[in-house]
Amino acid sequence: MELTFSLEEIDNAAKQILAHDMKKTVLFHAGMGVGKTTLIKAIAKQLGVKDMTSSPTFSLVNEYETENGDILYHFDLYRLNTEEEAYGMGLDEYFYSGNLCLIEWPEKTPNLIPLDHTTITIKQMPDGKRHLVVK
Repeated sequence: MELTFSLEEIDNAAKQILAHDMKKTVLFHAGMGVGKTTLIKAIAKQLGVKDMTSSPTFSLVNEYETENGDILYHFDLYRLNTEEEAYGMGLDEYFYSGNLCLIEWPEKTPNLIPLDHTTITIKQMPDGKRHLVVK
């Protein structure tokens, strides 16, 4: 699936992503400031998360409950120094929990990521819109 959208259209983009056959582990690849966290917030909103969503940059993981009572984990692995650090924190247990895991900067933990995952790659276009590819 490919999609181009403006930030004003991000809620509709999140709906379309959720309508796609996604795995429980979703990897977000994009450069700094392209909108990974903003898109994840829109996805959480579409899933009925009522809590204030924010980037888990310093905590590495935020946990939210959806309106259906499901658990959603949002990871920002940017500040990880080593994969061993992630393993020591038990991040692999989250990844294999069966709950939805939305992971920013997954390249920090390549050996911990489940093989069965969905990848979302986001690029910013010259006109400010975002183009994403879901695989």
